[in-house]
Amino acid sequence: MPALSPAESAKTRTKPGFTGRERASGIARTLLQSAGTTAKMSGVILGSLMSVALGTGGLHLGILHLGDNFHAVVPGELYRSAQPTPELISYYQKEYGIKTVINLRGENVGTGWYDAELATTSKLGIRFVNFRMSAKREFTQERLTELMAVLREAEKPVLVHCTSGSDRSGLVSALYLAAVAKVGEEQADSQISFRYGHIPLWFNPPYAMQRSFEALKPVLGFSAS
Repeated sequence: MPALSPAESAKTRTKPGFTGRERASGIARTLLQSAGTTAKMSGVILGSLMSVALGTGGLHLGILHLGDNFHAVVPGELYRSAQPTPELISYYQKEYGIKTVINLRGENVGTGWYDAELATTSKLGIRFVNFRMSAKREFTQERLTELMAVLREAEKPVLVHCTSGSDRSGLVSALYLAAVAKVGEEQADSQISFRYGHIPLWFNPPYAMQRSFEALKPVLGFSAS
């Protein structure tokens, strides 16, 4: 084999090629690109799932708030709902025998919904009770004593309502189950939940209802969480 000239020998030594380090770098880049693609795909899938979950949750809340959000707490004793129309009050009396309506929004003479409710219950012979509560303020032990007196004295079956039937109605239902019906903590606690439209997030003002129930648990015979 003929000997290479000095120039050819230099070209051979400097000819581009893949060293061990370069091959390792190439493999690393490929892995990073694959990981990036996988992460993007995972992000798209997660985003889609979150969109579906939020959409479903929003639909659930929309249905509750547009509807009457009516539920039996203790059949034959206590029912809960959103603000009822005169037609719904009449229907509830016919179907469930409602004898007392407790309005948690308080007296609001001069407003359409209040005057209509007052007139309808009077016409149907249903006792109408105002017990004002705020969904944004914690419910004290003193107020619990007042509420229990109202609930125990009320002729059953009772319908308790607020505006949407989600927060104040939820707390009252939970307190009734705990203090009067004497059910377990979990069953009582479930009345203040997303199922009824309550959003259990600490920065949401109506979360005060959940904090109230937690604070009153020792009084109700439950251990504080």
